[in-house]
Amino acid sequence: MSAMSADTRRFTRSKALSRMLAAMLLLATIAAPPALAASSKNPGFYNNPLKPKLPNGGVIESCADPTLLRGQRRGDPYWYMYCTTDPLNDKDLDAQGKWVFHRIPQLRSLDLLHWEYVGDAFQSLPGYAVSNAGLWAPDVIYSSVHDKYYLFFVVTDTTTTACTSDSAIGVATSDSPTGPWKFSDEPVVGPRKDTANAEPCAFFWTFDPDVLGDSVGAESVLYYGSYSGGLFARTLTLTAEGAAVGADETRISLGNRYEGANVVFRDGYYYLFGSATNCCNGALTGYNVFAGRSTRPLGPFVDREGNSLLDTQVGGTPVLSMNGNRWVGTGHNTVFQDAAGQWWTAYHAVDRSDPFFESAAGFTKRPVLLDPLDWVDGWPAVRGGFWASDGKMPAPAAREGWKSRYRTKLAQPHVPGGSIASASDMFDGTALSDSWSWVRPPDSRTYALADGVFRFHVQNADIHLDSNNASLLSRPAPKGDYLVETRVRLDVPDDGCCFNYAQAGLVIYGGDDNFIKLTNTAMWETRQTEFTKELASVPAGWGRQGNTVVGPPSEDWTYLRVAVEHLTGEARRAAGGDTTAYTAYTSQNGVDWVRGGTWTHSLSNPRISLVAMGGGGDFTAEFDHVRVYALRSGERARR
Repeated sequence: MSAMSADTRRFTRSKALSRMLAAMLLLATIAAPPALAASSKNPGFYNNPLKPKLPNGGVIESCADPTLLRGQRRGDPYWYMYCTTDPLNDKDLDAQGKWVFHRIPQLRSLDLLHWEYVGDAFQSLPGYAVSNAGLWAPDVIYSSVHDKYYLFFVVTDTTTTACTSDSAIGVATSDSPTGPWKFSDEPVVGPRKDTANAEPCAFFWTFDPDVLGDSVGAESVLYYGSYSGGLFARTLTLTAEGAAVGADETRISLGNRYEGANVVFRDGYYYLFGSATNCCNGALTGYNVFAGRSTRPLGPFVDREGNSLLDTQVGGTPVLSMNGNRWVGTGHNTVFQDAAGQWWTAYHAVDRSDPFFESAAGFTKRPVLLDPLDWVDGWPAVRGGFWASDGKMPAPAAREGWKSRYRTKLAQPHVPGGSIASASDMFDGTALSDSWSWVRPPDSRTYALADGVFRFHVQNADIHLDSNNASLLSRPAPKGDYLVETRVRLDVPDDGCCFNYAQAGLVIYGGDDNFIKLTNTAMWETRQTEFTKELASVPAGWGRQGNTVVGPPSEDWTYLRVAVEHLTGEARRAAGGDTTAYTAYTSQNGVDWVRGGTWTHSLSNPRISLVAMGGGGDFTAEFDHVRVYALRSGERARR
């Protein structure tokens, strides 16, 4: 859900008397929670996750894809939140013991912290939806021209084609921010055939609508899309009965990278927030948020280093990722300003200690979190780069006259200290050092050391779950905290699809089923830096491997770093008992580094390893060096 600055919010100043009376009557029927209604002060502090209250005394434990809207009519003091279709909590079962899926839960709050459930947006489906379609990822705006609220949503399967999973964007209108809502007769954006795919039922994913602005007139921009096809934008016109889009569709990101678009305007730029990787992988969910910006609402959007979100090496500056505490899967966010002008973001996440709905391993539960958003040299960073909070936080200024105690403090990157020569190798000899050894030695014709470079043919093999047949060049990791770096070049063509999943890079190896991996990887039409964790011995139904992504690789040499910190005390407790934190960094030039997420793990006798694997064609990886440093860290990013 997008939000503009407070001074751009507009109220309708010429209303028919009947409309004014209707609005006053509506507000008169809203029963505020007594404690909140009496409060005139900022509540001070809060802790994640938010726990919206239910009328029966329970709480909402899952509010995925949250979107927020401040009350747009004069006299409406509330903030409103809307969630994707899901059960509300572990006990949300019907008489037959089946999960109850609520079609867009609606919440309201006076202070942005204490929320109450006020019912579902819909009890039925639009006429063009099949009977078992889901309604996902809402976005709600207000039109000052039509004096109406508009709720946009995903319909996962429609009757407009004979295919399944032919998703579309729908809209409903209401005189109130909490309904009743009236469906439009037709989708705003119907199913879109992937014409490059010969399969008759190959459709782009028409997911995750986002309208530019909270309060708009009659025209705006609609953003939508997901991994299949990428993100797109169209001009949008609001009508009294719904909405219509322009004929021209503009692609704003390459496929197989982003979903959950949210665009806001600030200081001359349109900032596009998008979420990447798997949203729903339990305790190994690596979902996270990136940003690009443009001087035009239809792009092109570029990241901090100037990489386009349409490039094969897909751009994107990290805004929010896991930081080593209990929260993973931090994504699908909405960005807004509070009454004092401080920026915030609401998003869903996954609690590693409680990742699934009760007795439903594999069904990921996604509570809603709230954190401040800072702007660092023109780029957004949640909590100044500290990312998801897991402790007491100063509350936002939800109402006029309130102030927030939040003050920006910037996370400092990990910094290499002195070189650990015994663990480093510049590959300037004619034979590998005796400190290296092989896990599953490859054919000697597939690798060579010459001209200061170690060359390794990409194997049609892997270390992925139960497929463990790739060779790794390996040496013992040093004791204590350290930072390991390599410079790698992978000769996969710059453009084209598909070379899945040819990759080369670093592995901190504790065994075939216990490792951390950072690689330059070909994924469909993209080239990305993938940061992976795999572990064995998980509870029944839990996943064993999860991935996230970092900064874009280079067309030539890509630099990869992993910072390794051993955890004690509170940091280990926050990491669920894991003993070590592994934080990824990538660079296209060896100077400007992009910090990615942090996986925690407990590896026994870890080894620094190089890999070139994944198949995908006749390719070769080149490694220029392996450098290992003592870790001279600034303030840790975990707080």
